Amino acid sequence: MRKKWKTGRVVDTTVTYILLIIVAFIFFFPCLWLILASFSKSGTIYSFDGFFPKEYSFASFEKLFTDTSLYNYPQWFFNTLFVAAGSCVLGTFLTILTAYTMSRFEFKARKPIMKTTMVLGMFPSFMGMIAVYLLMTQFNLINHLWGLILIYSAGAPMGYLTQKGFFDTIPKAIDEAARIDGATNLQVFTKINLPLSKPMIVYTALTSFTWPWSDFILPKLLLKEKNLYTVAVGLMSLDETEFARFAAGSVFIAVPIVILYFCLVKNMVNGMAAGAVKG
Repeated sequence: MRKKWKTGRVVDTTVTYILLIIVAFIFFFPCLWLILASFSKSGTIYSFDGFFPKEYSFASFEKLFTDTSLYNYPQWFFNTLFVAAGSCVLGTFLTILTAYTMSRFEFKARKPIMKTTMVLGMFPSFMGMIAVYLLMTQFNLINHLWGLILIYSAGAPMGYLTQKGFFDTIPKAIDEAARIDGATNLQVFTKINLPLSKPMIVYTALTSFTWPWSDFILPKLLLKEKNLYTVAVGLMSLDETEFARFAAGSVFIAVPIVILYFCLVKNMVNGMAAGAVKG
């Protein structure tokens, strides 16, 4: 009986690993194809031998940063970094404040606001694009990178529930003890709760950074001048004969996000896990 149990366990483990390897390969293959395509010597997808290029070189990466007369990738990269960094700082600040308020304070509109945000969160964001465009037109924020930052930051607090769940796990007795000692609400927030919330702040900052970093629809809607493009919009404007440059730009723009994830993955996982304990 024990031998059969061991055999069954070995078979189950083997099948599980085989399935995981197959799934990993399915997800990894497009990434591998894009990386190899970025080193294509010809630069066009029509010269590929099946899935992969016939010849390889670094010419696409060199052209990406030197040939900027038509496709100014360095400027697009700077625009994307500016929008993502600004949205990260402002969006994280607003999201943490919203989550803390909903977690720590009791007021009449608290439950209706929570229910409303949950319902609104069920609808895709692109449904409001026409309204956003009209508002940006009225405020003269078309072709302004700050307009993108304001929209991303304003939408960030809608996803406050995970952060609220994290603050719910911090005992309120700590706040009450600090208030008895004479601490104000601001001091309780900055001196006690924020230092305890490092994993959640890192998670919020990372998610607030990655959304504008890779978004296409909103920049395409609001940015009309080529020198204001973000990388996502700029790469889509490339000619079809510039596929290797497109692939090189896609690979390069992914590098900062990959580095951030590897550096902050521990805090990110802790923040997500703690925030999911209570809703």
